[in-house]
Amino acid sequence: MVQLPLFPLPVVLFPGAVMPLHIFEPRYRRMVARCLEFDRRFGLIHHDADEQGPFLNETDRVGCVAEIERFQPLPEGRSLIRIRGVHRFRIVTGLDESPEPYYEARVAPYEDLVHPRRDAIQAVRNRTLGLLHTVLGSMTEPPDEVPCFDLEQDLSFQLAPLVQIDGRWHQSLLELRDEAYRLERLDAVFQAAVDHAGSSEEEDVA
Repeated sequence: MVQLPLFPLPVVLFPGAVMPLHIFEPRYRRMVARCLEFDRRFGLIHHDADEQGPFLNETDRVGCVAEIERFQPLPEGRSLIRIRGVHRFRIVTGLDESPEPYYEARVAPYEDLVHPRRDAIQAVRNRTLGLLHTVLGSMTEPPDEVPCFDLEQDLSFQLAPLVQIDGRWHQSLLELRDEAYRLERLDAVFQAAVDHAGSSEEEDVA
């Protein structure tokens, strides 16, 4: 269990994913400065104040440890940073009496409970990746470059940032503790996109 600064935002960071952030609020400028002095890490946790109200540092909230890869200072103390997701965590105890102006908590790793056999999970990964390529092939304007994926690593976290969907869906995916289940969720999204493309083609023909 470690003590970690927390940054609640209405976005979800996945392990391995890269995300740019504009840091302008004074307390988070302080947080970033402290992170740069130490291990460059903080916890990004999904929280939408408009929907959920104030962030209360609740026990068992799940987020992702972020590591600052790049820091670019801007005028007036602001900065642009690029972060990369490291691994998931859950809040064990929120520190409500921290001397710092930003949130802090004691956190523990949040790991998968289910670890399928290598051959079984590779088959699932191949199925999901095949669906993704079907989606890309059905697009009227497919991307110029298709990202490369490492099939030796968790594929669900590599694919999840590509899905433009509600943040609560992303958060529920982050909290699932079985890669096969996460890939099933992604399969459903990709299959829906394939079906939608097919129905649109039928309407054009009609």
